Amino acid sequence: MSCFTHDDIKFIDSEDLYKGFFSMKKYRYQHRRYQGDWSPVVEREIFERGNAVGVLLYDPGKQKFIMAEQCRPGALKGDDTPWLVEIVAGMVEKGESPEDVAKRESLEEVGCHIQRLIPMSGYWVSPGGTTEYVDLFLGLADSDEVADYAGLETEHEDIKVLVLSRAEVLKLLEEGRINNAMAIIAIQWFLLNESKLSLP
Repeated sequence: MSCFTHDDIKFIDSEDLYKGFFSMKKYRYQHRRYQGDWSPVVEREIFERGNAVGVLLYDPGKQKFIMAEQCRPGALKGDDTPWLVEIVAGMVEKGESPEDVAKRESLEEVGCHIQRLIPMSGYWVSPGGTTEYVDLFLGLADSDEVADYAGLETEHEDIKVLVLSRAEVLKLLEEGRINNAMAIIAIQWFLLNESKLSLP
């Protein structure tokens, strides 16, 4: 465990490089080194993504997972299909808590209400180049409530809602069809912690 804190950073300045749907900044800073001295000035371009929330929706009564399939531009250059099987997710907007986002996105992306939220481990997406941090939740829901198709037209979302058994989810993982970090981390957390959860 690191003994360093924010007191061991000298933040010099930041410069706006690009502002659009997302933004890029250049950071200039120094940090204390393990040998006790200070590093030279470090310059890094950083993708300012902000905080996100992911929700693995689960119906404990039927032992079904509720997931979303949609086309993702970041996967267009991949060898496989850019239609990814994902958990519900969204960005934290001003004035929202992560719990608010979990509930809002569950309605928007799959059409269901969350009955109970259980926090999972959060994580930094790629801290060498982006500020994005993800809060993960397990959301208990009724799989009979979900829509067949969902998403906001204003955000150009075209989502197919999937209700999957445990065996189907494991098969998709084994085949590499669930191939995005947020979904993999959330499902692995569930499998590791399922026996400790007091699910109805």
